[in-house]
Amino acid sequence: MPTSETTPAGDPLSTLTYEEARDELIRVVQELEQGSTTLEESIALWERGEALARHCEEWLIGAKARLDAARAGAATPGAIDGE
Repeated sequence: MPTSETTPAGDPLSTLTYEEARDELIRVVQELEQGSTTLEESIALWERGEALARHCEEWLIGAKARLDAARAGAATPGAIDGE
């Protein structure tokens, strides 16, 4: 899931697993919902949330493609026994 976004530690966003990105996105949303940040902080959180949401979507699209490929392979006659 390559992307140019970075984590707060400066690591590429692509190093995050789906679960890590999802959990961070949940934290970002909760912080935004509290409304206790400055405008600048809120914008930064919003941007981070958007990047995390894109990252999660990329993971889900990839997972769906793998499932579709597995289903297509299983539906092919002889796919199970290698014919």
